[in-house]
Formats: sequence, C-alpha cells, structure tokens
Amino acid sequence: MKITRQKHAKKHLGFFRNNFGVREPYQILLDGTFCQAALRGRIQLREQLPRYLMAETQLCTTRCVLKELETLGKDLYGAKLIAQKCQVRNCPHFKNAVSGSECLLSMVEDGNPHHYFLATQDQNLSMKVKKKPGIPLMFIIQNTIVLDKPSPKAIAFVKAVESGQLVSVHEKQSIKQLKEEQGLVRDPEQRRRRKRKKVSGPNPLSCLKKKKKTQDTNSSASEKKRKRKRIRNRSTSKVLSEKQNAEG
Repeated sequence: MKITRQKHAKKHLGFFRNNFGVREPYQILLDGTFCQAALRGRIQLREQLPRYLMAETQLCTTRCVLKELETLGKDLYGAKLIAQKCQVRNCPHFKNAVSGSECLLSMVEDGNPHHYFLATQDQNLSMKVKKKPGIPLMFIIQNTIVLDKPSPKAIAFVKAVESGQLVSVHEKQSIKQLKEEQGLVRDPEQRRRRKRKKVSGPNPLSCLKKKKKTQDTNSSASEKKRKRKRIRNRSTSKVLSEKQNAEG
C-alpha cells in the first residue's frame, strides 16, 4: 500500500515538475486545518513529508494563518504550535489580516510563480485551488498524507499548451531568462537608472550677478572720447608750436 502511494506521488510530481516548473526543495503552504489533522493523526510532518515526496521540503505558512489560529483559542493550540515552527512567507495582508484560506489562495495567484504546494483539509479551499492549474494539492486521509492527482483544469491547461493555444508560466519564465542571457531584454532597473537624471546643484556661474552692460558701454565710450580729445589737443598744440617757430 505504501509503495503504491509513493508511485502515485512520483507520477503526480513528474506532471507538475515537467509542465509547471515545480522544483526542489518543495515549498508546502500549511493551513490550520492541515496542522490540526496532522496533530490528531500523530503525523510527524518534518519526517514524513520528505520521505513521502522523496525530496527535500520546506514547511511554510503565513501571518494570516497564525493570526487565525490565535483567535480560535485553546481548541487549536496544538495546531498553532505546529504552524509556528514553519517558515513564515510574506503575504500581501501585512496591515489587515484576512482568513487563512483567503490568504493562502492569494499566495498562489497569477500562475503560482513561487511553485507552492498547498496543504489543507478545507474542502471549499480545495475546490478553489483545483480551478487553478499548476498548484499541487495535499491533504490527510486516514492518518496518511496524500498528494492529490492533477485536476481536470490542470490537464486541460497542459493540453492547450501542447497544442500551441496557450503558453505556460514556466515557459514564459524560461523564454524571458533566455532573452536576458542573450542580451535581448534589458534589465528594467538599468532602464530606470538611465532615465533618471542626476540632480545637480545650480551652476555657480549663473549665481554671479550680471554686470550692467549699459555702464560698461558708457564708460568705454567716454574713455574713447577722452583719448580722442587728448590726441586732438596734442595735434593742435603741435601745429601752433610749428607756426610760432616758422614766424620766429
């Protein structure tokens, strides 16, 4: 029974790895219901999850899930302790916390770019996750961890990609990476740096007081007139002295 379960898990992992770029270490987002089920079934998640998935795993949760478990009180105290030992991933609800299911659903939006697994016992959340392709879903049944098979939505998406009707998020990322390696796409930060103009201080020459041109022109003109008068006076005095010498 255990070997069959691992074979199914290996097959499902190959589907998500080949079609959606899921990679190790597998990041598994846990909600309060999954932690509570693990507590009741006495399941050691840190030991059994890597063994079941045959790979390294990272147990993760969000602030909203921890906040929800705190508000639910003593009944879920043990589940809260399990969740507190997980890595806390940043969610977009830093100021105003939302329900755990709503928060986890937001973490896998836009094609699940961080390749999260989602582990929950919430049937409503599971149905919403199955409507989005590329999200591996996990749950606990009969005190055993199970990786759910790919949903019909995921299979239809893969078929559409294979027929050329759609491009998967994984393919978009690989195409973008290839373009960046070939230098066909510039880094947006470099573009911003080039567009930004250096903020420089005022030109020191522009701070100088402008000289009045009228005064300069008037002074230069008056100097020229004085020089001309001096030259004329010298010439007249020279002529007069020559006449006197001639008469004498």
